[in-house]
Amino acid sequence: MRLKGWIEHDGVRLTTAELERMLAANPKSPARCGGEFLLEWDDCTARDNLGIMPGPVPPGTICCGGRPVARVNPDPPPCSLEEAIVTAVELRSDEGVVAFSGGVDSALIAHLARLPCVTVGLPGSHDLAVATKAARTMDLDLTVISPGKDEVADALSRIIRVIPGSLNPVDASIATTLYFVVALAKEQGHTRILAGQGADEIFGGYARYLSSTDLAAELERDFADLPRQRARDQAVAALHGAYFSMPYQDLRVLRAAHTIPASMRVRGGVRKYPLRVIAERHIPAEIAWTEKKAMQYGSGIYRTIRNLACDNGYKKSIQRYLTEISRAEHDH
Repeated sequence: MRLKGWIEHDGVRLTTAELERMLAANPKSPARCGGEFLLEWDDCTARDNLGIMPGPVPPGTICCGGRPVARVNPDPPPCSLEEAIVTAVELRSDEGVVAFSGGVDSALIAHLARLPCVTVGLPGSHDLAVATKAARTMDLDLTVISPGKDEVADALSRIIRVIPGSLNPVDASIATTLYFVVALAKEQGHTRILAGQGADEIFGGYARYLSSTDLAAELERDFADLPRQRARDQAVAALHGAYFSMPYQDLRVLRAAHTIPASMRVRGGVRKYPLRVIAERHIPAEIAWTEKKAMQYGSGIYRTIRNLACDNGYKKSIQRYLTEISRAEHDH
C-alpha cells in the first residue's frame, strides 16, 4: 500500500495500519473517507473526492483493474463555518509549513496550525512588510525568501515546463511565488504546505467583487475555476516532491460556506466578511480586518517578471515573453 497525503474518516486521521485493515476487509472502504490523498494498493487506486491530490484516476474515484468500482463521497456531520475551519486546519497540522503572506487567509491557518511559516517577498515589497509585522505580532516562526531576478527567471523556466495549458502573467507570477515556498519547505524536510488557496473564490476576496453586478454568478464562475488552479499549484509543488494542502477547500468548509448568501460574503464594502468575523476570534483584529494585496503583486514577483520581459525586449507584453519562454523550453 502506498499513500500520498493523508486520509480521515469523520474527522479522525487514519494510520497506515488502520488503512491496511480497512482495505483488507473491503477494497471499497475509501469511498467514505475524506482527506487529501492518492492511495494505491494491489491493482487499485483511490483519489480524494475533490481531487486535491494529483493522480492517474479522476477525482473522487476508486479504480481497480483499470476500471472505476466506486465513488469517494465522504459525508462528515454538519458543523458551523468556524468549527469546519478549525477542524480542517487541525487535520492538516501534524506536519508541514504554512505559506504565509500576513493576510487573513494565511494568518488564521498559521495561528491554528502553529507550524513554521514561509513568506516570499522582495526587499521593500508589501508582503514582506505585512508578513514580518504579522508574524511578530502573532509570535510565529517565519522564514523570509527574497529571490533575485536571476532566481525568478530560473523558477519561471522550470514552472513553464510543468504547468498544464498556456500560462498568463497572473498565473505565472502566482506559480513562481509558490515555487520558492515549496523549495524552502522541501529544503527544511517538509512535503506538505498549508495554503489559503480558495479563500478568495469561496468567501469573496477579489477587489472586483465590490463593483460586481451579479456577485452570486461571479462567485460561482470563480469557484468553478478552482480545479484548474489546483492543477497549477500542485504541478509546481511536484517539482520538489511536495504538495499543497488546502484547508479552505475542505468539504466541511465548502458545505458551511455555501450556506452563506453572496451578499453576506461581501458586505458593507468588506470582502471575505464571514471569514474575517471568525478570524477576529482567533487572531488580532488588525490582521483579521486589514485588506491585503494579492500574493503575486504583494510579493513583488509580478513586477520582477515584468522587468524580465522588458530586459528581454518585450516592453509592452509580458504574455509574449511567457509565450517565447514556453516555446523555447518545449523546443529544448
